[in-house]
Amino acid sequence: MEDAHATAAAHLGVTCTGRSTWGFGGKTIGRRAGAFWLRVASTSPSSTRTRGHGITGADGLVPKDVPRPHLHGVLDWTGGGHGYQADLLDYVTDPVVSDRPDLATDPGLPDSWWRSLRSAVETLATAQGMRTTVRDAWIERAFPQYLGVPAPRTVVERVTGHGDFHWANLNGPTLTILDWERWGLVPIGFDVGMLHANSLRVPAVAARIRRDFTAVLDTPDGRIGELTALAEMLQAVARGFYPYLAGPLANRARELTGVAPPQGAAPELAG
Repeated sequence: MEDAHATAAAHLGVTCTGRSTWGFGGKTIGRRAGAFWLRVASTSPSSTRTRGHGITGADGLVPKDVPRPHLHGVLDWTGGGHGYQADLLDYVTDPVVSDRPDLATDPGLPDSWWRSLRSAVETLATAQGMRTTVRDAWIERAFPQYLGVPAPRTVVERVTGHGDFHWANLNGPTLTILDWERWGLVPIGFDVGMLHANSLRVPAVAARIRRDFTAVLDTPDGRIGELTALAEMLQAVARGFYPYLAGPLANRARELTGVAPPQGAAPELAG
């Protein structure tokens, strides 16, 4: 991966400095390159970018006033039995709010940050989404398996969303939204529900999210979206991630459904 990153830097004409930042499982590597950030991902040799998906899709379809790093160059190639995709993006000077998806303490974000967050969520919802990020078939299986309730009987209404809306993908004190690999059509309330789920250990922040986004969460569609986010998080717990969130997630799901989620749900359900 380090060699691949050096290859991308040479082809894109940038010089990288500072330490490398690794993504989950060592599948991505990023480094600063002056005013840019060079990110390289490992893919299968046959993988190709799909129009309207991922970082390149977001750069073309998401409104410019949704705060995010903009794209300045791409490079795709294969070598040594692997595929690689490089993206040259704006370098963001503000740090991420948290170095992991969930919060352990209140970051003390200013009111201006929260206003920007609401605006970004509302503006993103108007964008043209080209993919369904959370599919109906998954929801039909996940609700009974991880929440202990039947899947929604009504059509799951969707808007365009980020799809991976957690604290390690948000910068502050000036808002920037990172990691646009999963953006697309999500259930209404899914993004906000995901952020709320990752805030449950800090009640003041969770309460702020509920207050600022009550117009979304306190609706039948928004409730389905939040439950979908909780099901996805409980699936992650079943797979061994975030064990300390198991209790808070289950409690929040029970608040919404009146049913205690199954304990020790099998992790095999495909996402």
